[in-house]
Amino acid sequence: MKKTLLLAVAVTALTVPVAISAKDKDDKADQRAASAALARGEILPITRVLAIATERVPGDVLKVKLERESFGFKYEVKILTGGGRVREVEIDARTGRVIKIEDD
Repeated sequence: MKKTLLLAVAVTALTVPVAISAKDKDDKADQRAASAALARGEILPITRVLAIATERVPGDVLKVKLERESFGFKYEVKILTGGGRVREVEIDARTGRVIKIEDD
């Protein structure tokens, strides 16, 4: 349920109209590029990424972020473990390869 709620909040946040600054324009361009890459099958859908992340670090997903890097896009998934630690899992958005796991 938490994963569904986070996704619903993320989708809602993307649809709320706001004033557009220069940074907002860059962010919107990144959002369009990410949407187009997803539609072309060039990046994995969030459901697959969440499965990969929680397979490696079991717990509750707190936050998911998609960022553009020099190599393409990466997902950052923050997870609250059963032991109370917050861990961040970085995943290559195209391949699903775990780039790194670290304490947040």
